[in-house]
Amino acid sequence: MAAAGDLFRHGLPEVGGAGKLHVLAVDDSHVDRKVIERLLKISSCKVTVVESGSRALQYLGLDGEKSSIGFDSVDVNLIMTDYSMPGMTGYELLKKIKESSVFREVPVVVMSSENILTRIDSCLEEGAEEFLLKPVKLSDVKRVTDFIMRGEGMKGVKRSKKRSRSDDCIPSLSTAFASVSHPCDLSSPPSPCVSQSKKSRLSI
Repeated sequence: MAAAGDLFRHGLPEVGGAGKLHVLAVDDSHVDRKVIERLLKISSCKVTVVESGSRALQYLGLDGEKSSIGFDSVDVNLIMTDYSMPGMTGYELLKKIKESSVFREVPVVVMSSENILTRIDSCLEEGAEEFLLKPVKLSDVKRVTDFIMRGEGMKGVKRSKKRSRSDDCIPSLSTAFASVSHPCDLSSPPSPCVSQSKKSRLSI
């Protein structure tokens, strides 16, 4: 009989094909999941979306259930998670991932609609690759995925160095979510980059 984690993984919606960067996106907001999924698809990524930290752990096989297919079969190159989620926060999920001997080297990006410096510092100190303020823009996703693609060369998930903050801003995608009702006005002029990486915080 297959383990619960195995059954859950087989039932998840995945977008993309072989050779693409595989991103696990975690957010309890249906609208935000659709937004980040669309941005990742536009960036030519394979996407798996889940609605909670516990579901993410279940997918990764870190929920305590024994997997009959093994951890190596879960090929995830990047994890993007919301910070404020019921049950398990993005920070708690980040800690669980970094405690794993298998997934600790997988880059984790934390997202939040609240610009709280102590929260940002805590996530970066715990090992987050970057902290992004919502609404996440196409430029944010492209900077992150481009870095992962360069660092990994599509051969694995281990990296030897962190990415520094980019000062280049690309206008936000104002037409990508015409069918998604989002509380933010996507048609407004693009704002300056607000992402924080571990290196940029340490240099302040």
